[in-house]
Amino acid sequence: MDLQDKLLALLSENQKKIEDTSELADLDKIRVNLLGKKGPITEVLRGMKNLEASERPKVGSFANKVRDDLQAAIDARRGDLRADAINRKLEKETVDVTLPGTPTRVGTPHILQQVIDDLSDLFLGMGYQIVDSYEVEEDHYNFEMLNIPADHPARDMQDTFYITKELLMRTQTSAAQARTLERHDFSKGPLKMVSPGRVYRRDTDDATHSHQFHQMEGLVIDKHTTMADLKGTLLAMAQHVFGAERKIRLRPSYFPFTEPSVEVDVSCFRCGGKGCAVCKYSGWIEVLGAGMVHPNVLTAAGVDPEVYGGFAFGVGPDRLAMLKYGVDDIRSFYTDDVRFLEQFHTEG
Repeated sequence: MDLQDKLLALLSENQKKIEDTSELADLDKIRVNLLGKKGPITEVLRGMKNLEASERPKVGSFANKVRDDLQAAIDARRGDLRADAINRKLEKETVDVTLPGTPTRVGTPHILQQVIDDLSDLFLGMGYQIVDSYEVEEDHYNFEMLNIPADHPARDMQDTFYITKELLMRTQTSAAQARTLERHDFSKGPLKMVSPGRVYRRDTDDATHSHQFHQMEGLVIDKHTTMADLKGTLLAMAQHVFGAERKIRLRPSYFPFTEPSVEVDVSCFRCGGKGCAVCKYSGWIEVLGAGMVHPNVLTAAGVDPEVYGGFAFGVGPDRLAMLKYGVDDIRSFYTDDVRFLEQFHTEG
């Protein structure tokens, strides 16, 4: 058998072997054994040294064609095997798009954050700005600027955690009012702001008290602001939180930073004012404190009290949440018990 016949036999035999291969790994072995340096084609070509010089180009050309044909057959089979592998994988991993999706647990804001966000949206819609401020505050802004000097007895009710003699954990978000009032440019318009955040007081934790809780302070300063504006604002807030049928009443009170000062009650949303255990059979529930800004507070911030005046109020989101949702222990908001918090899950 001459060299060309050997090459033809080699081509025919291995084309069939390549076509019958069903695994890529086996195909690669065939490629290495057939076309490698120690393969049969190379062995055949070594016999060319025994040919006449005129025969060598013809046999060499034929050998290269056989090599190319085998390489083409290998490449074609490799493409088929890869396509088959992909198709098998797709069939195995087929997804039935008609099946219902797997529900994913989505978190929701903490109930206190929900109340704060709801109030913030309300006041934003009324033209207020939302002001964030420091939880570690200066005594100057937390007390002095709010008409509470060092020897004022009101400080006893707001004993807090001191870091230094002048730095403390703020006892009220009113400190943000003092800072904002100090830097506000009234030539650009009135000041309308609310400031939500955590406050801290040295208190014994029980069902209705906590050493840390939340407040939202509101402040409006303009040239012609009256108690009627304050009452209308608080009525809008009470009806937004507790329902459109709610009414409010103002009772005289005392706060160092407002004069006159009032406690604000809302008609009971459980009994409609008829009297029940929630309102202690009075028909009213106390919800916040407010009043007209004290002239000393305006003067401390460099604002002329003969020209400008306004009102301030402070509401506790914790208390609103307790009243609205019937929570009887403020500590439930801070223990991170998922069973409790899941009751206030919201969509969206």
